[in-house]
Formats: sequence, structure tokens, C-alpha cells
Amino acid sequence: MMEIPVASAGQRLDQALAALLPDYSRSRIQDWIKHERVTVNGRFLGVKDKVWGGEKVQVLPETHPAEVPAMPEDIALAIVYEDDALLVVNKPAGLVVHPGSGNWQGTMLNALLHHAPQLAGVPRAGIVHRLDKDTSGLLVVAKTLTAQTNLVRQLQARSVKREYLAVAHGLIAQDGKVDARIGRHPSQRTKMAVVHSGREAVTHYTVLEHLGRYTLIRCVLETGRTHQIRVHLQSIGHALVGDPVYGRASQIAALPDFKRQALHATRLGLLHPVSGVHLEWQVEPPADFQALLDHLRMEIT
Repeated sequence: MMEIPVASAGQRLDQALAALLPDYSRSRIQDWIKHERVTVNGRFLGVKDKVWGGEKVQVLPETHPAEVPAMPEDIALAIVYEDDALLVVNKPAGLVVHPGSGNWQGTMLNALLHHAPQLAGVPRAGIVHRLDKDTSGLLVVAKTLTAQTNLVRQLQARSVKREYLAVAHGLIAQDGKVDARIGRHPSQRTKMAVVHSGREAVTHYTVLEHLGRYTLIRCVLETGRTHQIRVHLQSIGHALVGDPVYGRASQIAALPDFKRQALHATRLGLLHPVSGVHLEWQVEPPADFQALLDHLRMEIT
């Protein structure tokens, strides 16, 4: 039980508690208030309600999901390759790779902990790179700390080959490269954007097929920034088909049956972290991606 000091008179409840509980963030305290983990003189108040000093406050702290260790979950994984040092997964669209806001369970990390319990001893369960929730395709996981360190160094040296198939809006006339820095969007903080203050990002693309008002391309990454291909293609006027974040509403409406960004990680190549042998894997796009291509091809015949 705590008492609101007179010095806090006239402040909002969350402000007064932030001063009393400096070890916790304001957003955490606001969550406790909203979830009725805080009483003031025995009553639940709102975040913006004022206090006047002398009130008796009781706080029942709630552990944040991010502070709870991830648990193994029996989620099927499409394993393309596995040995004692690494495994390669063909991730389906819709599966979140790592727990985060709104997705604390049911992720690929939870599935990995069930498949290989020893991954509990490797940071991030061996995950060294990510794919967006609605991007399908290949992703490598290290099974030991040594292998993870090696793979991270390969990624930093840009020697890991990552190749994607993508369907973009508009007619892309020829092969090209986007070399544009990517960082947080200046006003929409959940989005990324091409910004001068961002981190270096380079995407190479090759035209594979023209599909009427759309283009099938192959993208090869030099760097691995968040949403890199999606942001880079939007920046040159060719947002991905189905992209709910970087595409326009009219573009989404044009192909309403395709429910995600048309992006598939089709090829992955790297040096084995133990033997040093070059390994490479390739997987075809999933059924929804293939159905999209079939639909677009039928429209132009």
C-alpha cells in the first residue's frame, strides 16, 4: 500500500504512479491501470483521472508477456534440412517467427523449442534472421551457440544468399537495384520507410515475367533490413501485390482474394558453420502464391 504525496496533487493517476514507481515505465503502469491492477482508496480509476494527495494506492504488478520465458508448443514445422548444427525451415505465411506484441504464443520460436528442446540454451532459440509474418519461405536456424555466432558473422559479411520471388504492381521494364537507406517512418512508427537517417539497404531485382499490369520479379538482398523488399519496391512505385501496409487500398481491392504480400523466400545459400561446405536450398512458392500467378496468367491469355 502506498500513499499519493501532496506534491502530486492535480496530476493524472499514471503520472503520480510513475513518480512513485520509477523502476517501471509509464506504459507499463498505464496497462496495470487499464487492467484493474491498481486501486485508489479501494476503487478502480482511469489513467487520466486526477489525484489530489493522501489517497491510498494498492498496485498488483502484472508480469509482462515479454518477461515470461517462451514455452515449447507442438506446432508443425516444414523442415527442409537438419543436422547437429543447423536446420532450415520452409515457413508458411501467417506464422510469426519470434514472440512480440500481440503474438506471445504460437510462433516459430515456440515450435522450435518443441522440436529441438536444446534450443532453449541458444539465444532466440537459434533464430538469426526473420521473415515477416505473411512472407513464406526459407529461414535458417542455428542449433548451437557456435553455429549461431558463425551464421551471424556470415550475415554481417553479406555472404548469405537470400533470394525471393515477388509479384509487384505495375510494369517493371528492366532489371535494377534499389540502394536506399531504410529506417522508421517519421510519423507512422510501426512502418519503415526510405529515410536519409536510416541504415544502408540494397536490393537487386530481376524481371522474370510480365503479367499484364503486374510483374513477377526475383529479389536478392545484400542487406536484411525490416520490410526491406516491401519498402524498396514501394519507393520505386511498384508495391507488392496484397501488401496491407505499403500498398494502396485500391491496389488491395484489385486482387481481393490474395490476402497477404506476394513475397516468398525461395532460395537460401550459406557456408555450413562447422564443415565450411557451401549449401543451398530452394523451395517453390506455396499454393496461394502459385494460384495468384495462375490467375494473372489467365487474365492475359
